Amino acid sequence: MKFSVFTASTPEWSPEEAARILAAQGWDGIEWRITDQQQAQTPGFWAGNRATWPLTGLEDALPEIARITRESGLEFSGLGGYARCDDHDGVDRMLAATAELGARQVRVTMPRSDTGDYPELFAGARRDLERAAARAQELGVKALVELHHETITPSASAARRLLEGLDPRHVGVIHDLGNLVIEGQERTLSALQLLGPYLAHVHVKNVAWVAGEPEEDGTVRWRSEWAPLRTGTGDVEAYFRALHEFGYDGWVTCEDFSTALPLEQRTADDLAYLRAVAERTSAEQRTGAEPRTGAERARAVAS
Repeated sequence: MKFSVFTASTPEWSPEEAARILAAQGWDGIEWRITDQQQAQTPGFWAGNRATWPLTGLEDALPEIARITRESGLEFSGLGGYARCDDHDGVDRMLAATAELGARQVRVTMPRSDTGDYPELFAGARRDLERAAARAQELGVKALVELHHETITPSASAARRLLEGLDPRHVGVIHDLGNLVIEGQERTLSALQLLGPYLAHVHVKNVAWVAGEPEEDGTVRWRSEWAPLRTGTGDVEAYFRALHEFGYDGWVTCEDFSTALPLEQRTADDLAYLRAVAERTSAEQRTGAEPRTGAERARAVAS
């Protein structure tokens, strides 16, 4: 496996800083966030993110993106695009940029499930993806659909149905541990097996469910919050165990939106944790060793 960082999660750094610091920490690659965003006085994940390249003027920025990435020694794990599948011009531009940079694959976003009749949204997205797949084939790249809460593809089942029959060399799926904690969770190994050749990429972040204050009638409503990899609801060790059992050996991109640790400390700790978990679970599979107990995992988290 190779490990990269999606720069949506590094809002305080300029592109040069992000590439330099992540390379120095030992990450293998970077996944640049590309979108036009709102400005903000304080850099944030979704607005004012300094490590984001604007979609406006992207073509002129490609040589600089290539230079910064190349000089840092990092590889492209892909591009983090935000062009929605029905934005044909935006999708074409992102696919062309992916080809020019040699980044191989790029995310194409899906419609939110609350923006219309689901069967109509699904059918429209299928037509759009058929078009994107044809364009990706021409360029020798791959368009990726992310498993994402509140979209028409929150689960592996939905994504497989959407992509069924399309060429997996040119369309694929991003499996995302954190998103699936919020919506769409299925047994991980079963989901990976269902995706089969369409599994193209993996994102790792974590989420915790938090109880709100009881209402007058005693009702308690829960909300999801981003959490550190070690302490969220998603079981990162079990996730990697399933990836190894399935035979996945591709990119794992971290997008940690928790803020308990300062950014540089957070990315360094994430890499150390992900590599340790990947090595431990890989060794378990090779040797047939029993997975660690809950108490053993708790002690490891505490340390």
